[in-house]
Amino acid sequence: MSEGERLNRCGNGSRGRGARPRGTSDVLKRSRLKVRFCTNESQKSRADLVGLLQRLGFDVSESEVTAPAPAACLILKQRGLRPHLLVHDGVRSEFDQIDTSNPNCVVIADAGEDFSYQNMNKAFQVLMELENPVLFSLGKGRYYKETSGLMLDVGPYMKALEYACGIEAEVVGKPSPEFFKSALQEMGVEAHEAIMIGDDIVGDVGGAQRYGMRALQVRTGKFRPSDEHHPEVKADGYVDNLAEAVDLLLQHANK
Repeated sequence: MSEGERLNRCGNGSRGRGARPRGTSDVLKRSRLKVRFCTNESQKSRADLVGLLQRLGFDVSESEVTAPAPAACLILKQRGLRPHLLVHDGVRSEFDQIDTSNPNCVVIADAGEDFSYQNMNKAFQVLMELENPVLFSLGKGRYYKETSGLMLDVGPYMKALEYACGIEAEVVGKPSPEFFKSALQEMGVEAHEAIMIGDDIVGDVGGAQRYGMRALQVRTGKFRPSDEHHPEVKADGYVDNLAEAVDLLLQHANK
């Protein structure tokens, strides 16, 4: 399951059009279905995200959330990399145990207002000084939706650094196949046994389908009517909100 509309910048599903967060999460907990909350949220630590989801009515724990920052930290440790961080202050605590001295790679996330020319140029300079530049991007979303309107996500800034440095970023998060793989492994299920629910036709639906999963798109959050006619990605179904998706899944599960 995905973050829809980031729940006004958070985790899974959407609260619009009659969605019932507490009701849906309780129903899922009582069913035999396994649930994983997969998010590209990179302005909050996983602990802060879970706290917000719980206040919004979701019955969820940190162990049920797959997020890009913890996944990136694991990769950095495994490969002995020391990142220059261009990230939001809200997620910086996730990297407290990571050595950031004398950086030999760059990690970029949704830095919000910190995506200044100065900060982008510094990330560019670090990459250009490396013999083998490595750029990690926590997700590659184009935009997301806030109550004030659509907002640029990390993807456009990632693309700018790719173009300037002549490199290709390693994406940690949706739509990376490895991100979906890690979530499914933690659930103990195969791709063909899982279904993704999300509002992003490319990151959620397209990413899941490329990994062999089925995917439903919710008509909330960043959903646009044109998504139903996307030239490359076609969802396996469309629902008006998360509650409707859960009802649909349970109907099929009980057959």
